[in-house]
Formats: sequence, C-alpha cells, structure tokens
Amino acid sequence: MILSELGHFALILSLFFAGMLSVVPMVGSYTNNQRWMGSAPTLAVGMFVFTLIAYAILTYGFVTDDFSLSYVANHSNSLLPLHYKVTAVWGGHEGSFLLWVLMFTLWTLGVALFSQGIPTLMLARVLSVLGLVACGFYLFMLWVSDPFLSLLPFFPVDGQDLNPLLQDFGMIIHPPMLYMGYVGFAVAFSFAIAALLSGKLDSAWARWSRPWALAAWGFLTVGLALGSWWAYYELGWGGWWFWDPSENAALMPWLAGTALIHSLAITEKRKIFKSWTVLLAICAFSLSLLGTFLIRSGVLVSVHTFASDPSRGLFILGMLVVVIGSSLLLYALRASSLKVEGRYGLISREVMLFGNNVLLSVSTLVVLVGTLLPLVHQQLGRGAISVGEPFFNQMFTLLIVPFALLVGIGPLTRWKSQAPAYLLRQMLYAGTIALAAALLLVLPQSHVSYLALLGFFLAFWVLVNTVEEVRLRVGKPFNTGKLTQLSLSHWGMVLGHIGFAILLTGIAMVSNYGVEKDVKLSPGESVELSGYRFAFEGVKGITGPNYRGNQGRIIVYRDNQKITELLPEKRQYNVQKSVMTEAGIDSNLWRDLFVALGEPLGENQWAVRIYYKPLVVWIWLGAAIMALGALCSICDKRYRVRADNKRAADIAHQATPSPALNKG
Repeated sequence: MILSELGHFALILSLFFAGMLSVVPMVGSYTNNQRWMGSAPTLAVGMFVFTLIAYAILTYGFVTDDFSLSYVANHSNSLLPLHYKVTAVWGGHEGSFLLWVLMFTLWTLGVALFSQGIPTLMLARVLSVLGLVACGFYLFMLWVSDPFLSLLPFFPVDGQDLNPLLQDFGMIIHPPMLYMGYVGFAVAFSFAIAALLSGKLDSAWARWSRPWALAAWGFLTVGLALGSWWAYYELGWGGWWFWDPSENAALMPWLAGTALIHSLAITEKRKIFKSWTVLLAICAFSLSLLGTFLIRSGVLVSVHTFASDPSRGLFILGMLVVVIGSSLLLYALRASSLKVEGRYGLISREVMLFGNNVLLSVSTLVVLVGTLLPLVHQQLGRGAISVGEPFFNQMFTLLIVPFALLVGIGPLTRWKSQAPAYLLRQMLYAGTIALAAALLLVLPQSHVSYLALLGFFLAFWVLVNTVEEVRLRVGKPFNTGKLTQLSLSHWGMVLGHIGFAILLTGIAMVSNYGVEKDVKLSPGESVELSGYRFAFEGVKGITGPNYRGNQGRIIVYRDNQKITELLPEKRQYNVQKSVMTEAGIDSNLWRDLFVALGEPLGENQWAVRIYYKPLVVWIWLGAAIMALGALCSICDKRYRVRADNKRAADIAHQATPSPALNKG
C-alpha cells in the first residue's frame, strides 16, 4: 500500500512540475519576465526528479516481489532472475510507458542543462513546449495507464511471470535505446514550435536543434538495429526484418528523422528550406506518437505490441490529434510568411539533398500506407486484407536506387551550382569501379542474382564517392595530415554514408544468397549446407530457474575439420506454459551458421531448421557505424556553446524582438 501511494504521489508531483513548466516560462516569454523565463530549468529538474522517484519505486516493487501491485503481479514471478526483474519494469504497457516518460524528462533535463548558449527567451519556450507534451503523458498515466494500482486487500502469493519472449538480453538493451530515439524527436519538435512562436525561423534555431535531432536519430538507429538483431536470434525464424506493423511504427520516425537531420544541415548552412525543415520536425515527433498509438491502442496484433483497452487508444489518439492539429495550424499561420533566401541552380548540393528528402518522405508515406491500409480497410467493413513483405520490398527497391545514387554524388556537388561536366566524369569514374567491384562479388556465387548485383553496385557507388570526397578535401597527393583538420561533423557524414554502404552490402548478400533447409534428423545423422556438414548428436533435457526444456547438440564440420558446436534449445516456461526457441548461432564477420530446434517427430527424430547467412552481421555493423557518425557530428566544436555567449545572444534577441512581443 505504501509503494502504491508513494508512486501515485510522485507522479502527481511530476504532473505539477510539468504544468508549471508549460505555463510559467511561456507566459514569461510574452511578458518579458526574466525571472519566470529563468525558472524553466529548475522546473525541468523537478519534473525529472519526481519521475525518477516514481520509476525507482516501481523497480523496488519488482525486486522485492511486491505482488500487491497489480503491474508487478502481472509481469513478474518470484523465480524470475534478478536482472529480468529489473527489466520487467518495462515488460508491460504501464511500466514501459513510465520508462518512456522518464526518458522524455531526461531529454528535457538535458536541454535545460546543456543549452547555455541559447537565448533565454528561446530556451524558455522550448522547455515550455516540452512541459506541455509531458502534461499529456502524465495525464495518460494517471487516468488510464497507472502502474501503481494496488490489489489490496487480496493479492496473489506469486506473479504470472514475465512474457518468456522478453526473458532475454535483448530486452535489457533494445527498449531503452528505442524509447530514447522515439522521445528524443520531441526536442527537435519543441525547437521548431518555439521558432514558429517567435516568428524567427533563421539558421540559429536549426543549429541549436541539430545536435538534439542527431542524438535522437542515433539512439533510434541503434534501437532499430538491436530490435532486428533480437528478433533474428530469439524468434528462431532466421530473419532480420519482417515488415511487422510494430516494426514499421519505429521505422517511420527514423525515415522522417533521417530527412530531418539532412534538412537541418541545409537550413543551418544555407538558410533555405526553413519551412520544410520545420514540417519534418513536426512529422518526426508526430510519427513517434503515431507509433505509440499503434502499439498501445490494441489495434495491432503483434508479438511487439501491448494488450490494451480502448480507453488508452482513444486517449493517445486524442493527444495525437491535438499535437498534430495545433502544430500544423501554427505552421500554416507562420510558414507562409517566410521569405525564401538563397539561390541555387538545378545541379547543386541543395537540390541533391532536397531530392533525398523527398525520397525519404515518400518512403515514410509508403510504410504509413502499407501499415494503416489493412486497419482502415477492416474498419470500413471491407474485410481483411494483407499488405506484406512483397509490397514493401518492391517499393523500397524502387526507392533505394535513386536515393543511393544521390547519397553518393551529393557530397561531391558544390553548393549553389555545379558544372555538369565534372559530375558526369565523377559518375563515370565511380560507376565503373562500383560495377567492377559488384561483379567480383556476384560472379563467384552459386548463381547470378541481378538484385544482389544492383545492391552491391549501389553500396560501392556510395563508398567510392565518399572516399573520393575525402580525397578531394585533403588534396593531391593524399595528405594524411589534413585528415585531422576535417571537422567532426564532416567525419559524421562520412561515417554515416560508409555505414549505409555496409548495411546495403549485408542486405543484398543475405537476401539473395542466404540458404535455409528444414530437415528431420536422428542422432548420428548429418546434413550438408553451403559447404558445411551439420552432424546431429542428439538432445538432452535441461532445467532453468523458471523453465525446463530440451537442448540439441550439433557439431559443424568443414572439410572434415570441426568448426563449432551449436546448442539450440526448446524451452517451456513453468508459469505461462509458453514454448520458446533459443537458436544456436555461430557468427563471424563473413557468415552466420544458424540452427533452430523444432518439434520431436517420433522414433528419436527431431525437426531441425538450418540456415547459412552470409554477411548478415554487416547489417548491424552498418547501423552501428551510422550511429557513430551521428555521435561524431554531435561532438563538433560549433555545437559546444559557452555560457558567456548567452548574454550576447539575449541582447541580439532583444534587439529584434518577435512579432508576439511587439504586439505586447
């Protein structure tokens, strides 16, 4: 009872601080009250502290097996290992949303503490917008998603256990990274709204917003990669992306965020595409909220979604309508008055970047339509339809070709205008090398796949042009000393493009040359696959802390030499009676050997699924390098503002007050 009351009280205090944050600094910005505007960081700290207290209380309930809390009783068990008790806090809807809000307050705290160079008026409005969004989150928790509901006076002596699918290392690292990316786009959204409110959409707001957008994009990139990796080894199906609606819900803000970070770069450097950049900031966060609605409303059926009642879906939908509607209304009122600055020709880096933005936006629309169309079709009473992997694969294959071509040639194009003859020479040079390298990869394979050839060509196209861009920067002959003079932001771009090329290579190879075989084996039998011999040694019973099952033993040979030993498992969990597959995987940089144990078939035979996955690790390696590129860009010295810049920035803003202040 004490935990329930303390948790409730902490959330109520958090709501109080969020409400004050949403009102006091905003009013101060319109009345030029420096004290009220200066209170924003303190209120942000209070909101974070009490949310952290609420989260700590819920975690304590899990660690101490306090089954008087309904959420703990539904998602834990006394036999659950301690590290899974800690991660079980975000194993269900209520706790995962509390983690979501905690991370939101952490982003808000980061803006409050690390924005010393931003004018007080701008910072006050940014934090107020974040506080207003936080109010919606807290009201949602306290009204329809309370993690502190009590079962007293009657409560179970033991819990229903954590979903066996979530009893895995991936559960520890994937959701926090994904949520950090999701909620991080709220910061870019808040900067955009604050800029619209001030009526000053200059390049400064893009510079202030860009590192936060890069950080959110980096977290979301890692979160998506970890989710793909987790599904790959945990579900036993050997795939790395299924186009599941819940996967799509996370992919959409990532695509919009990718467009946003490039558009912010254009706005910062060239002071153009301001209204487009603002719209992307609104869309990226709106798609994050849409993903929340899809996963938590109960409209989707997926292993990734949370069972939920309709009231939760209606609340999130209402919040989604308010956020998107009010943002777009403000955008419509302000964006039309923006003056177009800067001139550029048809062949220029501006056009290349904008073209990629359009392609990313179309890709987002494709995922959005493919995800929502079955839901809308069914709600209209037209029956059930399926939009699956073939549709998405075909559409993305069509879109990735012009996208990769622009990614490769874009950095080599000058700002404002570029001579066509130079680009044609560079395209011929890079295209020849890329085609030759792609052929060298395809021809030794068992068959020629033209899709693989296309994928390899695009990957090498991006890689060759990226290296050439760096070479031109350092001059001829290749001056290694000048490499250290390149900015961290520039290295971030280079790493991002190299990571994209590596990811493309992995996708092309594993999608076209991966091999799988379903067999039935008895002890002593073996099967050949892609030059490897898999010898089945038998199955033994195993017992875990909260499960029992069977473990197979398979020895892998190549040229009669033992390569590795794989131990796939089939587990049945004691409380929920769920059966889970734990694959046996031997992984290196060049290939994965993947074995999943199926069902017993009688006469001591077992169903076994065997995969050979070439270069599959390159998919996650490429994503990691892309995220590292985001980190490099964030660390660029031009984003490390100093506190002594603040007064000068405040004076500059007071010298050119916003239209709203003029009216006041």
